[in-house]
Formats: sequence, structure tokens, C-alpha cells
Amino acid sequence: MTTTTHYDAIVIGSGQGGGPLSTAFAGAGWKTAIIEREHVGGTCINEGCTPTKTMVASARVAYLARRGADYGVQTGPISVDMKVVRKRKRDIVESFRGGSERRLKNAPGLDLLMGEATFTGPKTLEVRMNSGELRTVSANMICINTGDRPGRPALPGLEQVPALDSTSIMELDSVPEHLLVLGGGYVGLEFGQMFRRFGSAVTIVQRGEQLLAREDPDVADEVAKILREDGIEVLLRTSAQRVARSGDGRIQLTVRAPDGERTVTGSHLLLAAGRVPNSEKLNLEAAGVRTDKRGYIQVDDRLETNVPGVYALGDVKGGPAFTHISYDDFRILRANLLEHGDASIKDRLVCYTVFIDPQLGRVGLSETEAREQGRCIKVAKMPMNYVARALEVDEPRGFMKAVVDADTQRILGAAVLGIEGGELMSMLEIAMLGKLPYTVLKEAIFAHPTLAESLNNLFGMFEA
Repeated sequence: MTTTTHYDAIVIGSGQGGGPLSTAFAGAGWKTAIIEREHVGGTCINEGCTPTKTMVASARVAYLARRGADYGVQTGPISVDMKVVRKRKRDIVESFRGGSERRLKNAPGLDLLMGEATFTGPKTLEVRMNSGELRTVSANMICINTGDRPGRPALPGLEQVPALDSTSIMELDSVPEHLLVLGGGYVGLEFGQMFRRFGSAVTIVQRGEQLLAREDPDVADEVAKILREDGIEVLLRTSAQRVARSGDGRIQLTVRAPDGERTVTGSHLLLAAGRVPNSEKLNLEAAGVRTDKRGYIQVDDRLETNVPGVYALGDVKGGPAFTHISYDDFRILRANLLEHGDASIKDRLVCYTVFIDPQLGRVGLSETEAREQGRCIKVAKMPMNYVARALEVDEPRGFMKAVVDADTQRILGAAVLGIEGGELMSMLEIAMLGKLPYTVLKEAIFAHPTLAESLNNLFGMFEA
């Protein structure tokens, strides 16, 4: 007979929501276990934000080095050592992961179990430890934070072709000659521009009418323009039909474009056309936990599943797949389960930054969404080449855009495609959180010459 260890709470997955939630439970005096099958820290630290933004920084240095003459600085030939780029990335990841792991291991009342968790009933789990040992655990409260991972499209020929995803591409030790990117979302664009700056030829294949399907058309069009200026081939309304390897080992991707079928040839293929939840090995049927047709766990506004006492947070529940959303999920569960609060995900303000260069910072409603909701709005829009600071540092690409409620004068949403777009967006978000009318920013005193002072002029440029 296997002995069952009973806990007050069990957290499955040590991502940016699960890790702090487990230490919060333990800190409240609950006997807690956190189960992690691979590495502490989840996608963000290990395969997502931390490593990608580290590599984006290396790519930007290469970009600026090549532009030295624009600033009157003469440089020699630029080369990129991917082994050094990779080592820098690995070192930062290991530092972040190590810190997270130490916090979990040193937390009183918290057991870190490294292994694969599978439900055997509504509140019981079997854990196959990485050491080979089999454990059985139970708890009155279980929180699932298993995240998601890159998906593989049903593309004929793919099984016979070496393909990269957002994890494996960061382990390359040399610069691809020609990178084919399947997918024009956040992941595809960040890696596409990154490797273009490292020295690759890059082709992005996007099935939809525009890049970044959730963005306003003018934002997406400007992003495509910037990428094409950087020398990236962007193919819109183009769907992949099949893929094969040529006799010399190159990858031949056959696509259907508006003008007919063609074959694009490259040295490497990146699959960046969607993600799938890490839920299939949990045996959720044994617990009675409902998922949608894609496998994402369904939750209510308080993050509880249909099974009382079982919760899901982070990417595995679907919705906005951002680290800061996962962390906010943790705050909601902490407030409700430990502090007797009534926190909810309903109507929370969603923000994010796409780390192309220049950045795209986004918060709240897009213009398209506001109009679809029938809101009475006015739109302020200003090109970044109207911003003194952007001109002074010779980074004038993109534009700023804010959606304002015509009746209350409050900001409903914003898109900032420009230098430090994420930071400028965050200033607008603060105004939105404070429910300030846009006129406060229009008339505010900001230090000159900063990017912030562009907000004075943005709100003087409403479209007719």
C-alpha cells in the first residue's frame, strides 16, 4: 500500500503564479507542497521572457553597432558569436532559476516535489518523482499552474523536417543563413527581427490579413513597414501547404499566397503559430475538472474550476498569456483564500509589450474593440517623429495612439509603437488606473527632453 501524504494545499507548477502562491500558503501556516516536473520558474524564467529579452538586447547592440555611422561613430565589420549570446542567456536564466528554487526550498512548511503530477481523484494526486519514486498526495485545496507550450501545426511533411520552436531556437550556436518563420504573432516577430539583426535573412509567413491579429490594422501595418525596412520579407494572407527537405538539406516551404502557390527556401524553420496547454498529462477527468476543446482549464472570475477547491492560474486557464497576468492571478487567489477578500479577474486592465524594436506597448481597449462595443470615442494619434527625444537619439519610427471616451474624457486604451513603447504605455496605464481625464496628461509638466513629454502633444492631436 502506498502511503498518502496529506497537505492543506498543493500547487502544481512553479511558474510566476504558482511559486509565490505556494510560499504564501506556507507563510500562512498551511502545510503546502509544490510539484514541478522540469524546472522551477515556469516558462517566463526558463524559456520565455527572461531568455528572449536577454537575446533581444544582444540583437539590439548588433543593430546599433551597424548604425554607428548614423551617429558619426565609425565601426568595423560586425559579427555575432551565437555561442557567447547563448552563454549570456543561459547564465541569466540559471541565476533567476536558482534564486527561485532557493526561495522554495528554504520556505518553512513548503515541500518542493520534483516530478510529474497526475490526478487520481478530485483531491488526490500521484506524483512520479524524477528520481523514479512514486508518491501519493492529497489536499483540500489544489491550484494548477502548469502553463502551456509551443504547438506544432498539422503541416504535411513536418515530421521529416527539422523544425525549431521558441525554446529550441535559443539554443542555436550559429546564425541561421535564412530563417523561415511560420506565424506573425508576438513570438514570430520578436525572433524574426532578432535573427535578422544577428545576420540572418528572414521570411515571415502569416496566414491572416495582417501581422499581430489582435491589434488595430494601422498598428499592424506600421509594424510590417518597420520589419520590411529592417530587410525582413513579410508574406501576408499566405498559408503554409507543405514542407520538405531538398537534396542539399535546405528546407522548402510551399505556401499559398494571393497570387498563387510558391516555394520559399531557407536553412531553418521556426514554428511560431500557436501554443497548447500543459493539461493532457494531469488526468483531469479523474478530478472532474472541465476544459475547453483545446484543453485549457475553465475557471470562473475567482479562478475556481467547476470542482470546489480546485483552482487554475496562469496560461493553463487560457486568456491573456502574459507573466504579469499569471502573477495577478496569484494575487487574486492570495486575497481570496488567505485574506478573505473578494478579488476577481473580471474587468481587470490588461497590458503587455511586444519586444520588437521599437517596442509595441498596449493597454486596455484597441480602437477596433472600442468601436465594436459601440462606445463614443475620440482617437489621438501622433507619429514618433514628432517627439523631440526620439529624434535626438535617432529612433523616430512608429506612432502613439490613445482611445478616449468622448463623454468622460478618460483613456480607454492605448498603443505606443515607438522607442520604449512599453514604458510610455505604462504611464498611460497609471492614468487609467487613477481614472484621470486625458487633460491631466495634456497639461502636465514633464521634464524636457524626455519621452514622457510627448503625452502633452499626443492629446492635442485628436483625429477629426
